[in-house]
Amino acid sequence: SDLPLKPAPSSNDPTSAPQPKPFPRRLEKRLPAFSLPQPGKTVAIDCEMVGTGPGGRCSDLARCSIVNYHGDVLYDRYVRPVAPIVDYRTRWSGIRRQHMANAVPFGKAQRQILRLLAGRLVVGHAIHNDFQALGYRHPKALTRDTSRIPLLNRRAGFPEGVPISLKRLAKQLLHKDIQVGRSGHSSVEDARATMELYRVVEAEWEQHLLLHPEPE
Repeated sequence: SDLPLKPAPSSNDPTSAPQPKPFPRRLEKRLPAFSLPQPGKTVAIDCEMVGTGPGGRCSDLARCSIVNYHGDVLYDRYVRPVAPIVDYRTRWSGIRRQHMANAVPFGKAQRQILRLLAGRLVVGHAIHNDFQALGYRHPKALTRDTSRIPLLNRRAGFPEGVPISLKRLAKQLLHKDIQVGRSGHSSVEDARATMELYRVVEAEWEQHLLLHPEPE
């Protein structure tokens, strides 16, 4: 008997549409695979410091806040430095004597914080100060410093290559006033602002770093 005729493909049949040609192999090799970091693996950190040592000139950790990609608080603790506090720097740090009553000892806080940072992409503003206060060095490939990204400065209308304060960037790009009043900074507020700034340029910044990786 005659074989049944194959029905003509309908206009809705995806196999009837012309298929795009694959990239030539040479071009494929030139285009690196690009994907954004996983939100669940991205955190922002901000630390507040007090003065210890002669004249209170040494900066020691007194509060640390870590938020996730969406700004939810993962960690927020007052930290008691090993050395006696000489200057609370309340105007900037927001730290007062009473905050030390139930503060976590530095060694314990350091262990808790480093466990949260391990293997994650960590965002911060002038983040080297936070890592120095923690006595820690995070892998550069997993560190994003919003004070050192020309793209943010350009978007905000500031000169590239010049560190701009978190307060000024937040005002220009997020239309938010932070670090206002006389009660000192809030490390939670600053960490959230830092994460928001990162997200403004995340796709472009990550693409740039993929094509132009920074040396360790």
